[in-house]
Amino acid sequence: MNFTSKPVTKLGQVVATPGALEALEDAATQPAELLARHQAGDWGEVPPEDAAENELSLKQGFRLLSAYTLPTGARIWIITEADRSVTTLLLPSEY
Repeated sequence: MNFTSKPVTKLGQVVATPGALEALEDAATQPAELLARHQAGDWGEVPPEDAAENELSLKQGFRLLSAYTLPTGARIWIITEADRSVTTLLLPSEY
C-alpha cells in the first residue's frame, strides 16, 4: 500500500450518490475523511489485486477504486475516473 499523508492523485469534481450520502449520515462519517484516505493512496478494503491495479493506475492514468466499511457496516466505494476529472462516492449496489 502506498499510503502517505500527501495526496498521490487529484480528485477533480467530487460527487456522491443519494445512497452514499444517506449511508455516511447514518454512520456519522464525514465524506472528507474517506476522500483524504483515497487521495493519499489508502485504498481501504479492496482485494490485493485491486490495490495493485490502483498502484499501476497512478502511474498509467487509469481509474482508481477504494472501498471502506462504515461503522454501521455499510460499504462505500470511491471511484476516481481515469482523467481525474470526477471522483464519485457510491454504494456498491449503485455501481
